Amino acid sequence: MSAVLRTPYQEFAEFVTSSPTLEQIVEYRLSDANEAYISSLLEGNRNGTLTPEELQELQDYTRLEHLMRLVKIRAYEKLAR
Repeated sequence: MSAVLRTPYQEFAEFVTSSPTLEQIVEYRLSDANEAYISSLLEGNRNGTLTPEELQELQDYTRLEHLMRLVKIRAYEKLAR
């Protein structure tokens, strides 16, 4: 993943540890570069062209996406109170 300076995990960890507001959490998105990288993994998965390492990476990022959604839902719930 040489084209991306920070992995999605590193990027998310940096964001979470920056003491974001609830609003910033709800609005959070990965960088365009990481979004594009994950999209390329998804495309490779659809085409059946991923290496085993890339498939594992995609599975890892899928778990990260679930965590990010959970965090956003919790933040949104707190804002709605």
